[in-house]
Amino acid sequence: MNFDRKNLSNKELLDLYKKLLKPRMIEEKMLILLRQGKVSKWFSGIGQEAISVGITSVLDKDEYILPMHRNLGVFTTREIPLHRLFSQWQGKKTGFTKGRDRSFHFGTQEYKIIGMISHLGPQMGVADGIALANKLKKNGKVTAVFTGEGATSEGDFHEALNIASVWDLPVLFVIENNGYGLSTPTNEQYRCENLADKGVGYGMESYVVDGNNILEVVNLVSELKASMLENPRPVLLEFKTFRMRGHEEASGTKYVPQELMDMWAEKDPISNFKDYLIRTYVINEEDDAQIKSSIKAEIDEHWALTQTEPDVVANLEEELNDMYKPYTFEVFEASGEKENIRLIDAISNGLRQSMARHENLVIMGQDIAEYGGAFKITDGFVDAFGKERVRNTPICESAVVSTANGLSINGYKAVMEMQFADFVSTGFNPIVNLLAKQHYRWNEKADVVVRMPCGGGTQAGPFHSQTNEAWFTKTPGLKVVYPAFPYDAKGLLNTAINDPNPVMFFEHKQLYRSIYQDVPVDYYTIPLGKATLLKEGTAVTIISFGAGVHWALETLSNNSNISADLIDLRSLQPLDWETIYTSVKKTNRVIILQEDTLFGGISSDISAMIMENCFEYLDAPVKRVASIESAIPFVKALEDQYLPKARFEAELKALLEY
Repeated sequence: MNFDRKNLSNKELLDLYKKLLKPRMIEEKMLILLRQGKVSKWFSGIGQEAISVGITSVLDKDEYILPMHRNLGVFTTREIPLHRLFSQWQGKKTGFTKGRDRSFHFGTQEYKIIGMISHLGPQMGVADGIALANKLKKNGKVTAVFTGEGATSEGDFHEALNIASVWDLPVLFVIENNGYGLSTPTNEQYRCENLADKGVGYGMESYVVDGNNILEVVNLVSELKASMLENPRPVLLEFKTFRMRGHEEASGTKYVPQELMDMWAEKDPISNFKDYLIRTYVINEEDDAQIKSSIKAEIDEHWALTQTEPDVVANLEEELNDMYKPYTFEVFEASGEKENIRLIDAISNGLRQSMARHENLVIMGQDIAEYGGAFKITDGFVDAFGKERVRNTPICESAVVSTANGLSINGYKAVMEMQFADFVSTGFNPIVNLLAKQHYRWNEKADVVVRMPCGGGTQAGPFHSQTNEAWFTKTPGLKVVYPAFPYDAKGLLNTAINDPNPVMFFEHKQLYRSIYQDVPVDYYTIPLGKATLLKEGTAVTIISFGAGVHWALETLSNNSNISADLIDLRSLQPLDWETIYTSVKKTNRVIILQEDTLFGGISSDISAMIMENCFEYLDAPVKRVASIESAIPFVKALEDQYLPKARFEAELKALLEY
């Protein structure tokens, strides 16, 4: 192995050697503890240390790194106290996740490290968002994100590289090609000779690097970092290396030919670098022994410290409260002038006023810039706020959601428009596994609003007409808002943007241009989780949201003899249980109207909660009315049959006669 020290001093070479040794010696300790049953699981990076240590040594301490399972060297080179790492692995309270996640599935703003989720690919989009924030700040910072050769097969890899290339984002995409994705060899993962060759398809500079040569890693990354300061751009780096142990220890390495193991053992990044340092008189064997003794003492001291820490004690209140970042609702009241506008105008006005109020707010989506979006909600925004903050995206919902999360991590707010709510399925993973869980996992906000144009009645068919709020009301960590009126839409959107938690904001397309209301011209907010009582009566409680509210209003208008409380939920998560229960206890009958199909919809949970909490007040079973159990069709006659609007009146009257 050839080492080129360039201008590195003996002190710098010695420092690199110490940084290489520490993760290796920690791993050797963990493997012993694993055999003793004192550690539950371990993902080994033995043989790959030069990549993590080399890249982290070059990057500034305030530059974000997004590592994977086998990048212990990132954490140790950033000088995280070892007892905190050990406590994290052991599920102790002083770790980074309060025992809620294991190994390297965590982030820390203190050390600018953003850990992975097991779905692997989305973190590359997060790196895009962090890098975009750096670019908007004009701070010259670089972001490095790690992935394995296996995860390059995921769609998120393609999407993230494409976004980074189109937007000239300063990201180092680091592929650790260690030969196997668990047990699947590279020849079953891809057909190109080198993964770095994929860079050509994205118009991206790329390199193949000896991942076991610490000086080759340091020299190249140093050159690239200096170059990216002058010319911000993404770079794809493929590091050739090898995983000397199993995917995790339980899986072993029996599937690896012995001659391959022997070949890579000779390329060990630490023993070869040590031999080089001895040959060049940087250290001698006595120095090496002293270095190892010092690291061993540090490891033993910090492991002992972790063992003195008590086990986590379950605290129900803390677990529930930590799903969301605490947020105190800010009251902004609008007085004075009002204008009679449509729901679509109210959303546009709220978004425009929020952009003016929050200079760190970025909106992203397909065709939202000069074109103004599919529904023209952002028409004129580019002229008002510039293309840096009003960004057209490629068609890649998953990576854009992840990018929005990266913006939040690096100090920005993000609003992402799904062109249609139906398309959220291709961005589902980062919403439910990144945004929703992030604060619970490692106490980091996800300051993202996902706008969801949804709903039927426009004959748009199965791929443009769903109302899929139930996909998200089931997911702890998300807030779900679904206004039915212009006044609510503007105020709730403003609040959703202020709230540092992820919000799914549903906007019914049929209501966009059909519903008018007098709405304050000025900026104002409405609290999430507060329903409105649109009508008051004594015979029945009608609960609905979105278009269903207007169907219920029409039904009551045609049946003036029905005395009903009509509740517009507005927010589905959090839900206003107090208003619901108070009404039910008064009227003793309940009917819930939703546009979504019946089974598994939110009406089922509302019904169950009413039965559990208000059973003694009920004079009839709780009734649910919803769309039929099919996909939503295109032709009007079929769509009318699908939607519950025409059936609601008969169901309401049957309940009253019970």
